[in-house]
Amino acid sequence: MRARYCLTLLVALLIALTAVPARAGTTRTPAERAQEIAAALAKDPLYVDPAYKSALPEKLRADVRTKAKALGYPVYSIVLPLTPSDEFQGEESNVLTLVIDAMRKPGLYVVVDGGSSFPWYDAHNLPQLSEDKLRAARERALDDTGYDAGPTEVLARMYELLAAPGTPQPTPTASTGPDSSSAPEAEDSDSTGRTVVLSIGAGLVVLIGLGLVIGLRRRGSGWGMPRREKAFRIPPHVAATVAAERRRRLIRETTDELTTLGSQLAALPTTEGPGLRHQQTALDDHAAAGKVLDTSTDLVDLVGAMVLLDKARREYDVARAIVARRTADVVPELCAFNPLHGRSSGKPRPVEADGTTLTLPLCADCQRALKRGKAPASLPGDDGPYWYDDTLWARTFYGTTGEDLASAISQGELHR
Repeated sequence: MRARYCLTLLVALLIALTAVPARAGTTRTPAERAQEIAAALAKDPLYVDPAYKSALPEKLRADVRTKAKALGYPVYSIVLPLTPSDEFQGEESNVLTLVIDAMRKPGLYVVVDGGSSFPWYDAHNLPQLSEDKLRAARERALDDTGYDAGPTEVLARMYELLAAPGTPQPTPTASTGPDSSSAPEAEDSDSTGRTVVLSIGAGLVVLIGLGLVIGLRRRGSGWGMPRREKAFRIPPHVAATVAAERRRRLIRETTDELTTLGSQLAALPTTEGPGLRHQQTALDDHAAAGKVLDTSTDLVDLVGAMVLLDKARREYDVARAIVARRTADVVPELCAFNPLHGRSSGKPRPVEADGTTLTLPLCADCQRALKRGKAPASLPGDDGPYWYDDTLWARTFYGTTGEDLASAISQGELHR
């Protein structure tokens, strides 16, 4: 126990020293993140990170719980996104070491990166469970599930194999035929040769027939029908991993800009007249962006913080230009349909909405989509485009319809 404690302390220290905090006061330490997972495992032995909430339906989760429970000893399953920038430095071994120390309970601990299918495990104080069986069950589970299987499917198959008696054997493969050492004697070689030739011929006939049948079935009801192949798709758990990483990157970039712009605003000399007005607007937008970052990690809100910081940056540039007695550059607003698209292009475009015409700044891609009569690639919300939701961002198209976002947030309209 003393050795494990020292190892845990060393791992936590190394991770903490190399981790780059996203923002002072909001970064969790590796031990705190492990404790959070351990607290969740105490209530539910299957922990699924919120990033995969929609990608892993309850039916798949229930299958994992059922097959893990059938093993007769405690099993703790962890599915979470792992990247080099997270609290565990993207290492499954760090997750296992810290979570086991936080739980302080015997059991089989299994962790899998949600964007992968490869379980990592540690049998903690389970002498009845052999390493050979664990390794064999993991390898067989990976062989038995397809390339696009999600993490819960691999875990369920692994637990199913562990529950079976004996050590799981490798996935059966086609036999390569008898060894040459079992060849018949020389005096029977001619007869055997004829038999082999006939067997090969018969086999070829069967294979050709099967090929024709499969070809017809794939082609449909006739020879002239185009061949229908199964369409390739990216598995849901992979898409969820990509989305989670994008959110983390957006948080990091927005936090960095919040810090940088805050320092620049503090260093800007106080001016009068229009310069003071732009300076105060920049300060208000900056403060509102910080409030949004403090209260939400939802993608739509994160983009809102980004929009506020972009507006604060533009107001800061105008105030600085006035202090320097020069003309400020005109910078277009971000795309109203999806600010992540970047700057708007050309003149704001009239868009009809239930009998009302809104004039919105749109990027070139969204402009072209509307000209072709197609829906633009909107920022997604809870159920379709973000503007379907009843939020401050939807009501104002991220402030592009003229509303003062900073004032609305200060009055508590962000999550009303």
